Amino acid sequence: MKDLISRAALFNVIEAGHKFWSQEIFEYGPLDVYEKLINGGYGPNRHEKLISALQLTSGEKVLETISARGVKFLTPQDLEWPEQLNDLANPPIALVVKGNAQTLKTASLAIVGTRNPTNYGARIAGEFAAGFVDREWAIVSGGAYGIDSYAHKGALMAEGITIAIIACGVDINYPAGNARLFSEICESGAIVSEFMPCQKALPNRFLTRNRLIAGLSKATLVVEAAFRSGSLRTARDAAEIFRPVMAIPGAINSPTSEGCHRLIGERSAEIVTSVADAVEFVGVRSGQSMRE
Repeated sequence: MKDLISRAALFNVIEAGHKFWSQEIFEYGPLDVYEKLINGGYGPNRHEKLISALQLTSGEKVLETISARGVKFLTPQDLEWPEQLNDLANPPIALVVKGNAQTLKTASLAIVGTRNPTNYGARIAGEFAAGFVDREWAIVSGGAYGIDSYAHKGALMAEGITIAIIACGVDINYPAGNARLFSEICESGAIVSEFMPCQKALPNRFLTRNRLIAGLSKATLVVEAAFRSGSLRTARDAAEIFRPVMAIPGAINSPTSEGCHRLIGERSAEIVTSVADAVEFVGVRSGQSMRE
C-alpha cells in the first residue's frame, strides 16, 4: 500500500515522460524514490520545487481524486498493466484509464497521421484499422481530428477495440468535437493518459504521449504526415524500441505525404500499399499476443 501511495504522489508532481525520474522509479520503486527525494537524497537545492510540491501532496488524496471520477489508476503492479510499455526509455510512472483497462494488453497497431488528411488518407486509415480488427488486433491512436479519428472510427465500425492515448486528463474531451467518439471508444476499449484528471493538453504533452502510442503498440503505421509532423516522432519512438514502422505512400506532390515519403526515403519505414502488405510485414496471426 505504501508503494501505491508513494507512486500516486510522485505521479501527481512529476511531469510525464521525465526520463530521469521514470528510470529511477522503474529501477528502485516508488517508495524508495519518494523517501530519498523527500529527505533530500537527490540534493535538496537541486530539486527544491519538486520537494516542496511533494510535501504538499497526499498520495491518498490523489487516489481518491482519480477514483471519484470513475477511472482507474493503473500501475506496473496491476495485472492489466501493459508490460510492453516497460521497453520505453522513460516508461510511465502510472496511467489513468477510462474504459476497459484489460484491452491495453491486446496486440495492437498504432495508426497515426495528420490532422488535415486528404480523402485518400481518411479512407486508408479506416481500411487499415478495419483490416487489423478483422485479425483480432486493437487500434491505438491519439484521439485527435484527422487520421486519428478515422482510425478510431474504422475500428469501431468493424466492431473492434480501439484505444485513444491523450495528452490531457481522461475527463476532458479534447478535442471537444470528438466527445461522442470518446464515449464510443470507452464502450469496448479505453482512453488512456499519464496526466491527472482536469489536466489540460499542452504542446509538449502531445510529443510526450506519442511515445506511449508507439510503446503500447506492436507496430506503427503512418498514413499521411507533413514533412515535420509529430507523427514522425511517434515513428521514431517506435523504431527506438525496435518496433516495426510502416508508411503509406501518396502523390509525389502531396504535402500531406511528405513525411511518409521522408520515412520511406530514409529507410525508417517499410512502404505498404495494402492491409495484406502490413499484415505480412508485421507478422500478424489471429489472436497473436503482444509478447509472442
